[in-house]
Amino acid sequence: MSTAEISVLFEKSKELDQLRKDLEDDLIEINKLHKKLQSTPDIIEKSGDAILQKLRSLYAHAKELSENEISASTILMAQLDALLQSGLSVAQRKKIEVSEQKKKRMKTDSDIPRFPNASSIRNQLEYWAGLKGEQVAARVTPDDAEKDEWFVVKVIHFDKDAKEFEVLDEDPGDDEESIPRKYKLPLSRIIPFPRKNDPSGAPDFPTGKHVLAVYPGTTALYKATVVNPHRKRKADDYLLEFDDDEEDGSLPQRNVPFYRVVALPDGHRQ
Repeated sequence: MSTAEISVLFEKSKELDQLRKDLEDDLIEINKLHKKLQSTPDIIEKSGDAILQKLRSLYAHAKELSENEISASTILMAQLDALLQSGLSVAQRKKIEVSEQKKKRMKTDSDIPRFPNASSIRNQLEYWAGLKGEQVAARVTPDDAEKDEWFVVKVIHFDKDAKEFEVLDEDPGDDEESIPRKYKLPLSRIIPFPRKNDPSGAPDFPTGKHVLAVYPGTTALYKATVVNPHRKRKADDYLLEFDDDEEDGSLPQRNVPFYRVVALPDGHRQ
């Protein structure tokens, strides 16, 4: 910071301070006249227009001082900002600019109301309700469970108001006493399978992609990796390597129908 810059700031600060003092003096005089007029209303008749003229003059001067104070404050703030910026590195200035831009974007975003399209919501609800009788992938374990357990279940009912599925696990285990078990699950724990008779609507997972798939011969889904180099048709099976499926030191590659393979949910625990 140079001596000249300090001198300019000092002079502008003195100017601002003097303006505030002058304005304060005017306000004191105005208040005195108001009190005098309230206590002795007949003073106007005795002094004629002199006291009113003085009051008008004080008001005009106070207004001028207020405008000058605003102007001086604005100039001083600009000088201080420029001085502070000049002392920052390019990286620091850039960081401040980016931060300010983000704040502006956040404010703009918060000013824009976001309401889901009513028609879109109705269509989604109709889609979920249309899964009645279909098999889907369902996570039957709670959110705080150590591991996520996914099974093939059948949709019995979808409650549009609660946005909740009632599903049936038709094959709960190998135990002879095992009976089909019902669950009530939120949307977040249901993944529809691709339709067997409509391969065109199924996702096409590339080689190396992690997926969630039904392990052959079971109704359980596990994390797996796509290993087949290229499927010629969407209706072709996937060749997968399932995690924790090691045999003789290697992972066997297993064929799984496309309609039993879905995207791996974010944060999957196995």
